[in-house]
Amino acid sequence: MSQDEVDGVVLETSLGYLLKEASSALRLAMEDVLRPLGMTVTRYSCLELLAQRPGLSNSDLARGAFVTRQSMNVLLQTLEREGLVARPAQAPVGKVLPTRLTPSGRRSLAKATAAVRSVEVRMLSGLTEADRESALRILRSMVRSLRG
Repeated sequence: MSQDEVDGVVLETSLGYLLKEASSALRLAMEDVLRPLGMTVTRYSCLELLAQRPGLSNSDLARGAFVTRQSMNVLLQTLEREGLVARPAQAPVGKVLPTRLTPSGRRSLAKATAAVRSVEVRMLSGLTEADRESALRILRSMVRSLRG
């Protein structure tokens, strides 16, 4: 009997382990296509979140990109210096500085989105439409179960 079997986890059949492996493979593939564009997965995630939900706060962006608030703040400062995002000098309400993409940020995001989409198409190429719908339903259920 292997140590995995004694501990109750068999890596070859563990959904959690397979999900982590898929996540790591996806991240590596995304990094590979984003690197030539001068982008990381976190930078891309931040820009994509802002495109879909303009005005998000630093905390909201950090949660959406799976990084700490401190890391997101550093990234936002960099993106602002590079002219990809804009934030008001003072918060219109409370302490939140809503962030928005600039036209330059939108152009940079468009290139990155095409690159990331090519990775997703490759990842899903072996699945039927029904498989994709099932995968979405199952993954959403797993997330709800873990969060609820």
